[in-house]
Amino acid sequence: MPSPTFVLASNSPRRQKMIRWTGWKFDFHDADVDERRRVNEPPADYVMRLAETKARVASARIRSEGPFIAADTIVVDGGELLGKPESDEDARRMLRQLRGHSHQVYTALAVYDAPNLRMLKDMCVTQVPMRSYSDGEIERYVASRDPFDKAGGYAIQHTGFHPVEDMRGCCASVMGLPLCHLVRSLRELHHEPPNDVPRTCQTNLRYNCPISAAILRGEQAG
Repeated sequence: MPSPTFVLASNSPRRQKMIRWTGWKFDFHDADVDERRRVNEPPADYVMRLAETKARVASARIRSEGPFIAADTIVVDGGELLGKPESDEDARRMLRQLRGHSHQVYTALAVYDAPNLRMLKDMCVTQVPMRSYSDGEIERYVASRDPFDKAGGYAIQHTGFHPVEDMRGCCASVMGLPLCHLVRSLRELHHEPPNDVPRTCQTNLRYNCPISAAILRGEQAG
C-alpha cells in the first residue's frame, strides 16, 4: 500500500527542506507551544518535552492517517542553554563564548502515531567543536544577519563563516532534524523511506557522516 502523507509540526524552512530528502510525502503545520523552560529542568527533558508537545498539538488540530513528526533543538555550553540571539551584542557574546572549544547540541525527535495513540521518541546529542575564529569574522557574520534565527547564534552549514571544524557527529541534527534517527523511528511503524536517506543527506550537506550506519542499526544514539 502507498505510504500515507506525514505531517511535520514545524514552520522551520530548514526542517521542511531536509525532510523532503527522505522521499516521503509531507504536509507542514506550525505547532506553536509555550517554550519556556521549567525550573531546574534538564536540557534533555526540556527539549524532549517541547518536541512531544508539538507533535500532540499538531495532531489535535488536523486530521491525518500518517504520523505526526516534531523536533526541537537546543545548544548547551557548560550547562548554559543558548537560544536565539536577541541583538547584535547578544550574537557576539554567544559566538565569543562558543569559539575554540566543544559544546553540545541536543535535538529531540517525537513521532506520534495518532490513530494508535503511540508516541516514539528519540534523542541526538552531538559534540560540536568550534574553531578559533577571529573577532573580525564574528563582526562580518553578525553583519550578515544570519545568526538571528539560530540557537547559539550560528549555522553549522554557513559556507562563509564555517564555524565548526573536525566534527564527528550528526550534522543534520545540529541543523535541527536528525534524519537517520527519523528513519529508524518510522521503521518501527513499518514505513520505509523511498530514498537512500544517508546518501542523500550527506550529498546535500557535503558531509561524510561517520555514524549514520550505526544509528540505523540502533547502535548509536548520535
